[in-house]
Amino acid sequence: MSLLTITSLTFREAWRKKLFWVALGLGLAFLALFAVGFHYVLVDILAHPPGEARTGPGMKIFISQISGIFLILGLFAVNFLVVMMSALTSAGAIAGEISSHTIQTLVTKPIPRWHIVLGKWLGQSVMLVIYVIFMAGGLTLVVYFRTGYFPPNPAAGMSLLVLEGLIVLSIATFGGTFLPTMANGVLVFMLYGIAFAGSWVEQIGAALKSETAVQVGIIASLIMPSETMWRMASDLMQPKLIQEAAFPLISLYSKPSQAMIVYAVGYLLVFLMAAVYVFERRDL
Repeated sequence: MSLLTITSLTFREAWRKKLFWVALGLGLAFLALFAVGFHYVLVDILAHPPGEARTGPGMKIFISQISGIFLILGLFAVNFLVVMMSALTSAGAIAGEISSHTIQTLVTKPIPRWHIVLGKWLGQSVMLVIYVIFMAGGLTLVVYFRTGYFPPNPAAGMSLLVLEGLIVLSIATFGGTFLPTMANGVLVFMLYGIAFAGSWVEQIGAALKSETAVQVGIIASLIMPSETMWRMASDLMQPKLIQEAAFPLISLYSKPSQAMIVYAVGYLLVFLMAAVYVFERRDL
């Protein structure tokens, strides 16, 4: 019962501080900007279609390609927003309460310390799931209502975006048990920077057939698998026409193994268990 209570309190605290409202409000602004931009870009492109797209079937294929490209580019931005929200909402969840000594009101009660850690993690996870559904689902609906295009594997793709956010959330929860809020935030963003840079090194290396660059990228993804989850989500939600055309910034030249999903789940669980271990033994 105490675990569910702390989960609920974590969610309500974010609600009370208007953190969740700000995230949703800015997300809505992003969706509106994307919808307007997508509409006018599509109008301009369709006004001067290439020769093969001027027939009925050709036009349909052309619209699907354009819609798929814009949707993936929009989800690329959502990917950043998911990481930022996960990091910013969780970096001070435990660290901030330790530094302000408000955590003592909980640890002095007959509540297991692991309930505190896991309850806060679960509360933030609920917010993360809602945010991903709102943002990724909103982009998908914007494109669908404008062109009738619907991406393949939307549920699997969104699930991988959630998994990416949970990885960041677990690292921030772990760091918050022994680092101050600012240092914890730096830790999370530096690890994400390694994952982001490593992902691009791997893709560029695969395109140029550089085995060394690919191996460097794989090592970076093992250090921090968050960006790999986005790459897999992007690949799942692309139609085959886009995958075969090998569009820059979108298509994968080096595809991660499905085993990376298992690794990512184990990775976040290790950090979550480590957070419980450190917090239970910390002198507060």
